[in-house]
Amino acid sequence: MNEAKLLSEQQPLLYKQLQKSFEHGRLAHAYLFEGDTGTGKKEFGLWMAKRVFCTNVTGNNPCNQCNNCLRINENEHPDVLRIVPEGQTIKVNQIRELKSEFSKSGVETAQKVFLIEQVDKMSVGAANSLLKFLEEPEGKILAILETTSLTRILPTIQSRCQVLHFQPLVTKKLVSALMETGINENKAKLLVELTNSFDKAVEISKDEWFNDAREIIQHWFDYLRNDDLQGFVYVQKKMIKVFKEKEQQALSFDLLLAYYRQQLKEFVAKGQSKKAVEQQAQRIELILKARQKWEANVSWQSVCEQLVIRMIHPKTEIGGLKW
Repeated sequence: MNEAKLLSEQQPLLYKQLQKSFEHGRLAHAYLFEGDTGTGKKEFGLWMAKRVFCTNVTGNNPCNQCNNCLRINENEHPDVLRIVPEGQTIKVNQIRELKSEFSKSGVETAQKVFLIEQVDKMSVGAANSLLKFLEEPEGKILAILETTSLTRILPTIQSRCQVLHFQPLVTKKLVSALMETGINENKAKLLVELTNSFDKAVEISKDEWFNDAREIIQHWFDYLRNDDLQGFVYVQKKMIKVFKEKEQQALSFDLLLAYYRQQLKEFVAKGQSKKAVEQQAQRIELILKARQKWEANVSWQSVCEQLVIRMIHPKTEIGGLKW
């Protein structure tokens, strides 16, 4: 897939907006890209740098073949500088060096482009130093700052940038992005049912407790979809030992919902009977009702046990409780 098509699919509104800015010569001197990891901030920053220096712009896009484009792709262009944290922070000396570079004319043209990754990791000194520069920029420059946490950026820095919000990836793109990190497809699909944040999905996937919990709910789901009453015993013997805290119990419902929603999508895609699809939808509704009961302070174990009975024997009266 070519670069322009990929960017237009990742962030179609931002792609059109930036193309128009180039077309009409209305670029800001500084941009703040805000959004989750994996939403295209880095790719858009490089695209903008190449668009500035490309010698063979085609269809309002950089050609990716001229000498300037190739050097930017290889991080070798003398007038394009990328700053990343040194260890855990961006230090004040990095910003001072940046300001020194800003004050000079470009090596090959009057233009300079600077891209700063994880700008929220600036030290206090670095942030104040950058602010002073943004207040009084020198020369023909384009600064692109990237962050996953807008609230950690000084409001005064935000006010001196054009802030562009990168939307969470659509499900298909998020699954692909997660798979590129080494997460298998089934797990990636489950994660996107739990969150639309790339960062959060990756964080969850590395959590040892989550991976154990995921397997346990997978087994429970298998009992339920097979109408096996072992699912009732499984709550007592296995699940109560793992899902002890309130947050963990909430996740148990989220995971079960995710498995059922995945199965419902598969049923629809494969053209399963209307009855089978309706049954899945009904079971999803039962899980939602079970969670409501738990949130109303009914014991988690009791709610889970009742859910098993209600799914397998929907006409059974359960302790006078309404479902």
